[in-house]
Amino acid sequence: MTTAFDPIVLGGRHLANRVVMAPMTRSRAYGPGAEPTELMATYYAQRAAAGLIVTEGIQPSPAGQGYPDTPGLHTPGQVRAWRTVTDAVHREGGVVFAQLMHTGRIGHPSLLPDGLVPVGPSAVAAKGQVYTHQGPMDFVTPKELGEAEIRQVIADFADAARNAIEAGFDGVEIHGANGYLIHQFLAPNSNQRTDAWGGDVEGRIRFAVEVTTAVTQAIGSHRVGLRISPGNPYNDIAEDDAGATYLALLARLSDLDLAYLHLLEGPDGDLTARLRTAWDGTFVLNPFTHPTPTGPDALKLIEDGTADMVAYGALFLANPDLPRRLAAGGPFNTPDTTTFYGGDHRGYTDYPALTA
Repeated sequence: MTTAFDPIVLGGRHLANRVVMAPMTRSRAYGPGAEPTELMATYYAQRAAAGLIVTEGIQPSPAGQGYPDTPGLHTPGQVRAWRTVTDAVHREGGVVFAQLMHTGRIGHPSLLPDGLVPVGPSAVAAKGQVYTHQGPMDFVTPKELGEAEIRQVIADFADAARNAIEAGFDGVEIHGANGYLIHQFLAPNSNQRTDAWGGDVEGRIRFAVEVTTAVTQAIGSHRVGLRISPGNPYNDIAEDDAGATYLALLARLSDLDLAYLHLLEGPDGDLTARLRTAWDGTFVLNPFTHPTPTGPDALKLIEDGTADMVAYGALFLANPDLPRRLAAGGPFNTPDTTTFYGGDHRGYTDYPALTA
C-alpha cells in the first residue's frame, strides 16, 4: 500500500514524500518592487520537509497583482530576490514550484501602478470587496481584454515561467482556480464573450489551454503543474457545467504531459473521482474539508488511491515540520488566523518545530 511518506517521482524529480505545501497568500513581500524578503526565505526553508512546496501566488506582470504586498516575477530584481528563497529551500533539501497567479478582475486600481486597471475576459465586475492599503474597496468593472492583450497576458505567463527557472525554482504551478483570471475565462458568468475566447466550452477553455501550452513550451512540461477548482464559487464564480468544462479541459491538456494536476476540491466528490479517472498523470488533491483545515485523516486519500499527493494549507502554515508531525500523529500547532495576511515574523516564522 502506498502511503504519504513514500517517495514519488514528479517531472523527473525524486520527492521525499507525498505531502505538498499548498500555495497560500501571505502578503509579506515588503521589499522594493514587490520583491520577496529574507523573512520569506526563512519561512519557505522552514517547510522544506514537504515533498513539494508550492509558493504563494506570484503575479506574472504588474497588472496581475490583486492584493497588497504580493510578490512578482517580472523584473530582474524580483528574480534575484527569489533566488535567495530557492537557495534557502534547496539547502534544506526541498523542492519548490512558483505559483503564477494573475488575479484578473479581482483587485483594485489602487493596488496597481498608475494607469493600470484590473482586466478580465468580459467587462463584468465581481461582487464583493478586496482589501487595500486604504481599507476594503468594492471590486471595479474590469477592462475587457482584446485579442492582442490576451496574447500579451499569455506571453507574460511564459516570461514569468522563464524567470522562475532563472530564479532557481524547480518548476511552476499555473493558478487556474479560485476565481482568478484563468478561472474567469472558464466560468460562463465572468466570461460572456462571443468570440473564440468564450461562448461554448471549447471557447471558454481556450485561454487555460493556451497559457499552459505557452508555459510548457517556455520551460518544459516536466516543470509545469496546473491548479483548478471546479465549481468553486470563490470570488463570485458560477459554474453550472463544471463537469463538462473541466473534463474537456483535461482532454485538451492530456498531450502536454504536465508534471501534475492540482485539484482544489469542492463538495462534489463524484466530480473529483471523474477528474481523477480522466487524468493520466500525477494527481495532487487539496481535499474539501470545509469548515476545518485539512487534517491527518486526508492521508488515507493516498492510501486508497484517490490522490497521488495531498496538499495542506493552514496546517502547514502553522507546522513547519508537518510531514514529521503527520507521521507521528501529532501534536499540531493551531494556526493563528489573525496573522495570515501581512505583518512580521509573528504567525509566520515563529511557529515551533518538534524538539524531540
